Order: sequence, then C-alpha cells, then structure tokens
Amino acid sequence: MADDMTEKVKKLMHEPEKIRNIAIAAHIDHGKTTFSDNLLAGAGMMSEELAGKQLVLDFHEDETERGITIDSANVSMVHKVEGEDYLINLIDTPGHVDFGGDVTRAMRAVDGCIILVCASEGVMPQTETVIRQALRERVKPTLFINKVDRLIREVKLTPEQMQERFFKIIKHVNELIDNLAPEEFKDKWQVSVNDGSVAFGSAFHNWALSVPFMKKNKISFKDIIDSYSVGGENYKELAKKAPLHKVVLNMVIKHIPNPKESQPYRIPKIWHGDFESETGKALLNCDEKGKPAFVCTKIVVDKHAGEIAAGRLFSGTIKQGQDIYMNQAKKETRAQQIFIYKGAQKIQIEEAIAGNIIGLGGLKGVFAGETVSLEQIEPFEAIKHIFDPVVTKSIEAKNASDLPKLIEILRQVNKEDPGIFVEINEETGENLISGMGELHLEIIENRIKTEKGLEIRTSSPIVVYNETISQESRAFEGRSPNKHNLFFLKVEPLEDEVYEAIKSGEINEGKVKKKDDMLIAKLRELEISNDEIKQYRDIYKSNVFLDTTRGEVHMLEVIELILDAFRQVCDAGPLAKEPCMKMKVSLVDIKLHEDAIHRGPAQVYPAVRDALYQAMKDGKACLFEPVQVHQIDAPLNFMSELTNLISSKRGQLIDVNQEQALIMKAKIPVSEMIGWSNDLRSATEGRGVNSLMDQKFEKMPLEIQNEVIRKIRDRKGLGENQ
Repeated sequence: MADDMTEKVKKLMHEPEKIRNIAIAAHIDHGKTTFSDNLLAGAGMMSEELAGKQLVLDFHEDETERGITIDSANVSMVHKVEGEDYLINLIDTPGHVDFGGDVTRAMRAVDGCIILVCASEGVMPQTETVIRQALRERVKPTLFINKVDRLIREVKLTPEQMQERFFKIIKHVNELIDNLAPEEFKDKWQVSVNDGSVAFGSAFHNWALSVPFMKKNKISFKDIIDSYSVGGENYKELAKKAPLHKVVLNMVIKHIPNPKESQPYRIPKIWHGDFESETGKALLNCDEKGKPAFVCTKIVVDKHAGEIAAGRLFSGTIKQGQDIYMNQAKKETRAQQIFIYKGAQKIQIEEAIAGNIIGLGGLKGVFAGETVSLEQIEPFEAIKHIFDPVVTKSIEAKNASDLPKLIEILRQVNKEDPGIFVEINEETGENLISGMGELHLEIIENRIKTEKGLEIRTSSPIVVYNETISQESRAFEGRSPNKHNLFFLKVEPLEDEVYEAIKSGEINEGKVKKKDDMLIAKLRELEISNDEIKQYRDIYKSNVFLDTTRGEVHMLEVIELILDAFRQVCDAGPLAKEPCMKMKVSLVDIKLHEDAIHRGPAQVYPAVRDALYQAMKDGKACLFEPVQVHQIDAPLNFMSELTNLISSKRGQLIDVNQEQALIMKAKIPVSEMIGWSNDLRSATEGRGVNSLMDQKFEKMPLEIQNEVIRKIRDRKGLGENQ
C-alpha cells in the first residue's frame, strides 16, 4: 500500500460515515478473486494490466495451484465518489462449499456483500447458501452479474435476450432474499437494476455497468455487444469508459450502509446483552467513545508477529499496548499490535475506532468467535455455520518423536480454521480431524506437510453419525456410586419446530438465563407452553434439558453438575459413543444427600449418565446418518449413467430437469460419497458438475445399522459395557 494510500486509510478510519465493510461471495468459479483484483487495481494497489490475472488475494500456494480460493482475505482501500474519499474494507471469501465456514465468519465482520453470479450459469446452489449466510447475519446484499462476455461471444445473445437473462437472475436472487431475509428487510433489500443495486460486466475484461451509469454516460446494450463484435478487442475501450472498480464501488457506497447505519439493526441479532447498559448503547451507536468491543472472525499465524486476530471493532477505540480482556477464554491480555490489511500484507497502526475491520496481535489463546473488550461483558453470539463437519480422519505423526509438534500444529490449525474440528487424545495418541468434506481435509493435510513442515499419516475418511431416540422413554433412576443420591430422568424426541429453530440459529445454544426474552418469545411462537418454557435449563448440540422438579432444596448446588453430565451424554451416546441430536431430556425427580461432600462431581456424573443411557435405550435409541442433497449438471445423454451411479450409492432421486441440459437433484448418504468426485467424472466422461445444496441427518436403515455400530465400536476400541 503506497504511503499516501496508507495515510488516507488511517484518516478515513476515524470517519465511520465514510466506511463501507463488504464481502464478496459466490458459487465456486463465478469469478470472485478476479473481480477483487479489479477493485484493487482501481484503488491503485496493483497494475491494471494484471487485474483479473494476478489473483492477488489468493496468496497461499495451494490456492494458486488449484485455482480456487480457500481462505478469506482482507484488504482496505480508498475510493473517491464525487470528490469525497471513502474507505472500503473488503473480504474476498471462498466459493467451494467445503470452505463455507470462512464465508460465515466473514459475514460477522461486514455490513454488506456483493453476491456474484455467472451470467451464463445463473444462480447455483452455493449462491443460495452464501445469500442465506449473509442474511442470517443481517448483511445487506447487492448483485453483480459476471462473465457477460460469455453471453456475447459464446451464447451470442441479442440485447433483448441478454436483458431477459439478467431479469431472470435478478428475479431468482430476489426470491431468495424474500424467502430468507428477516421480515423487516424482505422488501427493503430487494435488488433492482433501476436503483443501481445491480451491476453487470466482465471481471476478466475489467468492465462493469449499471443502469444509472449507462443512462448518465449514454451507453446501451447494443454498444456492449458491438465492443466484442468489431475486431474482437474493442472491449478494452469499454473498460476505459466503464471501469469495473468505479461502477461497483459507486454501487457499494450508495447501497451498502455505513457502520453507524447498520449496527442499530445488526447488534440485536448478534449480541444478547442489555441494550440500556453503557456497553449496549455504545454497540448500537457504533460509538468510538464507548468501551471497546471487538469480535475475532479469523486467526492467521504469522511467523514474525505470532497469532493475528482479524475481526470487527463494534464499539470504542483500541490503542496499541492497551490491556484488554478475552471474554470466553476469561483472561486478560494486551493488544501488542494493531494492523490494517492488504491481502497477505499487514500495515501497523497505533489505534483503531469502532466500525473498522482490523487485525490485533498479542492475543495469546484467542480463537475465531472470541469477544474482546476492556472488561468482562456479555460475549457476542457464537458464529454458527450452516453445515457441520461430517467427514473425519485420524491423523498421526510419521515419527513418534514428532507427536508433541503434531498436537501443537493441530491446535494451531483449529484456530486458523474453526470449520475443522480437532479431537486430541493424549492418552491413546489418537487424534481426529473432522471437516466439511474430503477436499477440506485434503487441504489441511497438505498444509500440515508443506507449510508446517511435518510428515504425517492419515486414515481413510470416517463419517460422523448421530444418535437419537425414536419414542418417549419411561423415567429411569440413576444412583450415585455412594448410593446416597438418586436422579430420575426421561427422554423424548424434541419437537421438529424447536429442532429446526436451533439448527437455523433462531434459538441460541447455551445454558438458559433466567430472563431470556428472545428465547421465551421464540418458544411461545412455536406453541411451547409457558410451564415448559420455565423448565428450560440448557440447549446443547440441538438437544434440550428441562428441570421439571419442584422445591428441591439443594438443586442450585448440583444443577451445573447435572448439566455437565447431560452434555457428556450429548457428546457420546450409548450406541457407539457418537454425538446425540434432537432429544428432550427431563429431570423428573431427585433425592440428594444432606451433606455437600457426598454429592460432588464423582457422584453426580455417573448417576446422571447411567439414567440417561437407560432412558435412551428404552426410547429405542437409533443411529442417524448424514445425508447430502446434491445438484448434478451434465449433458442429457448421461441420464442412465447418473441414475445408476446414484442408486449404487444408496441415493434417492428428488428431481430431474431435462430441458436443455440434465439437472438432477439427489439425496445421498455421506458414507457413500467417499470418492464421489472421481465416480462422477468417470460416469460423465469428466463433464458432470456437482454442487451441494443441503445437508441433514436422517434415520439409518435398520438392516445396516447394527453392522455400522459394530464397526464404529471396534474402531474406538469399546468393550461391551462401555
């Protein structure tokens, strides 16, 4: 970043009304990183000739090799509109579904996003996913229709046909916004060609247009087509008349809210503290004079500066050297350095005020989702991903002497990518990594070998199953080892509506506070009785715990231990020690010893676990397997090959469209998806394209359940009574 640019950024950081925090999100290969290059070139941060080819924000070696974005990348730039400078904090996000966690985390930091859609392919499944991710965080969308040159050169559309194609894409995006946006934004956030919240162009050829820009500069659709037809290279003139960065960033400044405009409606969704408090008011008003509140959205480990926490400062001012507090780690630390971003480069600054995306150095032990403040405050809501990790591998160091190094690297990997779930067992030496798919784990393995310099061995992929129950159980007694305490518990399937609300993030997981108005209002809306709402004590991994006892004298002293034991069962069920889902656990009765010394953790944990395991077996415990809904696009003549492939994978065809090309929607168990990419390539001679649309857990067929349980128990070394 040139010195004058750095000085401009530093100055604009203190003017929140002139800040725009944006993310670029799209389906894979729709051109996000090429698009970002153009914006950087327009801001004078790279050569205009190389824009669209250099892919500046793909700065990992494996991103360049594979031609995909794997990590989100931040950059700050300045754009001038009508003589006024504005600061644009941009995050370029991945498009592959396996790296969707990075998109979710990026959305926490921004106020608006540019949804990129390929003009030729249209709205794809991952486009829908990124729109859902944005709207869940109350991030306002705008639309850019990319690769318009393909419509002219390959599809050879007339101006009228081109406009028709655009309107079809816009209509589809608006339908998604209408379905997915919170009620108050369904109409407000519709994108429109007339107001300029839609732009279109070619990121590869460096030009863009919007209807207001075309009217102002007297450019027509015919002019665009002529730019490609006369001599073939006239699009370069179009790029001079309508540079992409100018049109798009004008759109961003006009249609994306600044932090002071966005935080009054974003904060109530992502922070559940007291809005009448000093902290609450500062957050709602994006007040630089309030106390600092920073949310970390990404960790990058720097060789020289250590762990850098990138994220959004929602209130207050952070200064270099200032003492700060990490709310979830519950420890004090110091902001040793403050950075602004230019992709892989960081520029150190002395202070930052509310409304900015920055990096903080020196926060030892920080992780994505952490809330950093001056003193203890209510943390921000956990960043909830749309899809959970469903594929696991065990990982070990090739040399036994490297085990400590492996454990350190795995902890580091887990910080850098919270979408990877790491389970370290220092006693058995077995370490597990779980990710969104095979590619996700392959990338992590490769980075451990190449970037971290450690030789490792990994197992074949293992699928993560869930345990649950089929019916309501009777109440079962759990007796403590000293025989002095009794716990009576029963389980029943959780209501579908409550389960869906937890999975969608409308109900937050965690121990229930006494007066959680949002939870009470949501449960009432789902027609849960007031008496039952009062009994809610904990929501964990889509399971809920109710305390239905009355007037128990020592309940307050043991309830935390009971909830800990409930969580232990949710982490490892009775069938195969797999996680549990969709259960409603009720504490029916309790008999406790008078003396506190006889009802400690060693007495409570096994008693509650035993009662719950018995209740689950009585409730006909069963295994649920992860299934994915995929869209498969291929030429029409591969219909029979694809039908055979899907049926061989225990798949189920949901929908088939055979208008111009073959578009199939199928539901396939994840356990059958191992090696899917190669199988699809073979069946379609490399011409089939696959996109993940949805992921859920469904009951496993009973005829194969016992065999799967036996294999999992054998793998885990579980005895009969474990």
